[in-house]
Amino acid sequence: MSRIPLPTLESMNPQQRAVYDNIVNGPRGRLVGPLRAVLHNPDLAERWQRLGEILRFDTVLPPKLNELAILVTARRWNSQIEWHIHSEAALKAGLGAEIIESLKKSSPPVFSDESEALVYEYARQLHTRGTVDAALYQKAVQAWGPVGVVELTAVIGYYTMVSMTLNVHEIPMPDDAPPPLDVPEAADAPVLTTLPAALLREPAA
Repeated sequence: MSRIPLPTLESMNPQQRAVYDNIVNGPRGRLVGPLRAVLHNPDLAERWQRLGEILRFDTVLPPKLNELAILVTARRWNSQIEWHIHSEAALKAGLGAEIIESLKKSSPPVFSDESEALVYEYARQLHTRGTVDAALYQKAVQAWGPVGVVELTAVIGYYTMVSMTLNVHEIPMPDDAPPPLDVPEAADAPVLTTLPAALLREPAA
């Protein structure tokens, strides 16, 4: 159960209903996750949903790479709903099931695609260090240009905000789905997940 009341169709004021209609008639198709809480401030919710729409559906990154960055963020912050939604989206976008399973288990993912390894390491470093090293940053710029590296950083930051919102308000899982992630604990309190360095599989001879 959520820590705060979540607006329903019956309780929404006209401003909230207008944002709700924009969400369900957009590419998301339904209202789940953090926007259920953010609707308490419809102005914020409208800007939030538009930003999220851009970062999820309209970046220069291929969809599987965008979803990979989101999954790394979800695993780092133990965001159950984020993982539930985006693990399915990542699989549909072409990210390998074995990569998704490795992230779920917090074991070192093994990549054969250098671009996937680059996105993973960029997200991992940004989450654990607050920045990325110069060589990695330059590789990202070479791969996707200034626009791509700005968008990749924004995706990671946006879905961190999503994770925090989901976690702190304890937004319930959609469709009564069970929480998919095992959450590490220390001193009886959840902690962030440590993300291991990736491995790169050598191409077959």
